[in-house]
Amino acid sequence: MGEDIQKHSVHTLVFRSLKRTHDMFLSEEGGLPPLDPKAVSAWRSSKAKDTYGPIVELVTKQQEIARKAGLPANYPGGPLALTNKSEQDGEATQSLALMPSGTPSHQLPQASANISAVGIPGYATGGPTNNSTQSLVTRKAPTMPKPQWHPPWKLCRVISGHIGWVRCVAVDPTNEWFCTGSADRVIKIWDLASGKLKLSLTGHVSTVRALQVSPRHPYLFSAGEDRQVKCWDLEYNKVIRHYHGHLSAVYSMALHPTIDVLVTCGRDSTARVWDMRTKANIHTLTGHTNTVASVVCQAAEPQIITSSHDSTIRLWDLAAGKSMATLTNHKKSVRAVAMHPNLYMFASASPDNIKQWKCPEGKFIQNLSGHNAILNCLAINADNVMVSGADNGSLHFWDFKTGYNFQRSQAPVQPGSMDSEAGVFAMTFDHSGSRLITAEADKTIKIYKEDDEANEETHPINWKPDLLKRRRY
Repeated sequence: MGEDIQKHSVHTLVFRSLKRTHDMFLSEEGGLPPLDPKAVSAWRSSKAKDTYGPIVELVTKQQEIARKAGLPANYPGGPLALTNKSEQDGEATQSLALMPSGTPSHQLPQASANISAVGIPGYATGGPTNNSTQSLVTRKAPTMPKPQWHPPWKLCRVISGHIGWVRCVAVDPTNEWFCTGSADRVIKIWDLASGKLKLSLTGHVSTVRALQVSPRHPYLFSAGEDRQVKCWDLEYNKVIRHYHGHLSAVYSMALHPTIDVLVTCGRDSTARVWDMRTKANIHTLTGHTNTVASVVCQAAEPQIITSSHDSTIRLWDLAAGKSMATLTNHKKSVRAVAMHPNLYMFASASPDNIKQWKCPEGKFIQNLSGHNAILNCLAINADNVMVSGADNGSLHFWDFKTGYNFQRSQAPVQPGSMDSEAGVFAMTFDHSGSRLITAEADKTIKIYKEDDEANEETHPINWKPDLLKRRRY
């Protein structure tokens, strides 16, 4: 028989268990062993040799040359020159300046301090004897580019005809007419030159919120708060296709410039990609967590850019139907995005700032501050004029490249309507970039053009760059 197991009270067992736990978690078993001074010293010396070895060898050669030339070893002044050919060879001596001449030796690293006082052949008389000496190039201070002068814009025509807020506007690719959609559920087509009404299209049962004219087909696309997306054949002025799928109001739409694809977005927090011909919903771009307010398309990557009330902008891969990048710089909802017609850039508008971005990765370029209102729309023309329109009816005109705000205007409201009805909902430049068409809350369409009589003397650039906020462009 073995020995009987000694019995202990529960109290003793609990305390022993506690002690074991205490010893286990307080011991240094998980820590690293102490450093071996010899190993550390060997590591440091090999590192130093690897870093400074070639320099020390060159310095030894330099000292040898200096000794042969009869120069003092502690030659003062002048930058350290490392020479790879002696002067006896009769060839141009190549020197490389490593350190500025005014650096005190106690501020240099150990190896550099040892080699800082080497004599340089040809410098004894105060100047180099060869022309191939390279000195360190001084860096140019960042400068802010001066803004390009733009003539101020003036109101040249007010068109009335809608009996509800005018919510969207699009220009025909031939630049002969433009169309507007309104809260009165009617799409109206106007002559661009005369401002006369050419045609009214009815069919939507709620506010028309988005319009696009196809440059490749005789089609007009419209979408509205009735969740409908319609394709109108402009040869017959009839609806020929419906695109069904949105679960709520549709707020914006874009046509792809090179393929027959239509992108719509709206209050159901999605953007939908449609095949124009078959009406198939190719992709549903999900990821935004709130209303998608604006969508734009381009031929290059990212082919689709959306902005949302969740204060983000997303860049989408059209082939995969997935988000490539999410830009979270804005603090408030982003109601408008606009592509630059020539530069590979886009801008986004939010009540906090207008921001400029570089494609394809969505690199932030600069902020344009000063339009302190709820911004509904943006438009950019080829002359680098960007216009932002706000809920309070104010328009700000900017130089796109420098972010200089060269004009601020407030359009007068239509006689008979209240001042609170001032509000710009949509805007676009015509294809020449010389006319700006705005859709407004006082039920009118306003057309602006550049002031022909203005010049740089009558309207000088009042440009005071904010040095604290300067960005290298």
